Amino acid sequence: MAQTATIHEPAREIPVSADYDVLVVGGGPAGLTSALAAAESGLRVGLLESRSFVGGNMTIGLPVLGFLGQKGNQIIEGLPQKFIDRLKAREAASEHRACPLHMGITLVEPEAVKTVGLEMLTEAGVDVVFYTFVAGVVMDEDDHTIRGVITESKSGRSAVMARVVIDCTGDADVAHRAGVVTEKGNEHGGMQPPTLMFCLSDVDTDKLRMAIANAPKEARTYLTDFIPADYFGQNHQFIVVGLRELMAKARQERDLDIPNERTIIITGLKKGEAWINMTRVAGTDGTDARSLSNGEIVARRQIDDIVEYLVNYVPGFEKAHFTKTAPFLGIRETRRIVGRYVMNEQDVLGCRHFEDAIAVASYPIDIHRPGDEGCTLIWCGDCYDIPYRSLLPQRVENLIVAGRAISTTHEAMGAIRVMATCMAMGEAAGRAAALAIRQDIRPHEVDIHALRRDLLTHGAYLRGLMGERLTPETEAVAIPG
Repeated sequence: MAQTATIHEPAREIPVSADYDVLVVGGGPAGLTSALAAAESGLRVGLLESRSFVGGNMTIGLPVLGFLGQKGNQIIEGLPQKFIDRLKAREAASEHRACPLHMGITLVEPEAVKTVGLEMLTEAGVDVVFYTFVAGVVMDEDDHTIRGVITESKSGRSAVMARVVIDCTGDADVAHRAGVVTEKGNEHGGMQPPTLMFCLSDVDTDKLRMAIANAPKEARTYLTDFIPADYFGQNHQFIVVGLRELMAKARQERDLDIPNERTIIITGLKKGEAWINMTRVAGTDGTDARSLSNGEIVARRQIDDIVEYLVNYVPGFEKAHFTKTAPFLGIRETRRIVGRYVMNEQDVLGCRHFEDAIAVASYPIDIHRPGDEGCTLIWCGDCYDIPYRSLLPQRVENLIVAGRAISTTHEAMGAIRVMATCMAMGEAAGRAAALAIRQDIRPHEVDIHALRRDLLTHGAYLRGLMGERLTPETEAVAIPG
């Protein structure tokens, strides 16, 4: 194995470009709500984003999953719902629609997400800085307390200081650079493969849904995974997952290279628009630039064969044509921190309650398996809590992590990674940071009952032992450890 060449970078002094009470790194679903929650307290809040827009995976054509529980009730409210309400005012979001496979789907218009997200942040007084990457961290001399981050941008290298830093990068970039122990993937290091979403227009979505709804029960041509045919007859906006035999037929007849055993189609908000979730690049590491670059190259190569399949085999796509790809690969899994509590598969499937719960989730364990073209789906039947301790690293103070990179196992991450859940975690992280600063304490010292009451006061959803919705007055329920 060839030795990697190195050079010596001389030490230098760099300017401090900003100093905040709370610094949020990453402007995706979790970062958006983190910054908004922290700013409500009148604190100086900054948000760093490497791209030119906020919204993260809400801008790539995916629906927002996770607002509804497996019993049909809404389990995520508060700031995430306020964001959806702002989108709906622009006719840029659907209702939360029940879905037998995904529990609930909420369609959003990607471009409106960017605009509305930025509007809300600027209205709240958040200092948003785009085109900026985190290249390092500033630590106290004890190496256990983060004081800020080192950034790289067109302006050069600078430091951004903060009393509390919230890592919403999705990849635990800040936590990793601060020395927090992180893990990747399953027991073999295999991570869920990413997808490059793309969009087709002039799709007759009514023809598609009725072909599925009216197919004879004995026919398997339009068989969908877990979603009964009559669902499509009742819903004009929907997700199709399945059509396996149709795809197998196309592969055999046309020798198509489609690295996925399922057809996944998501109707857009615009008439005739469909987003396609079918590219798949196994082995991609979302924390490695060269691996990400290869993922983009390979995914784009896959699009032509997928479009050929859809146009020639799937009802409603006969006149469809390609319009655009998402602005970046949709990453499902990278680093996860090892925190004060590691949430696991049993917590999800056992519908576990936690005394320090800061969010409620219900999305199933959904793992796009790293080793083949398949997917594992396991439902718990109801809801499960997400504990505050899973947002807190073990050894680094003044750092909170929100989003898919919280402290979980590979299996539990497959459940908590969806966007509505990440938004709920983000709100909790922002409110925890604000409490810590107001009381001049560290995030792990925040009184959990005060945090939970603050969340409930602002409209968040938390549950009691019997599944009842808690209020600020009923928050202090005794939950077995």
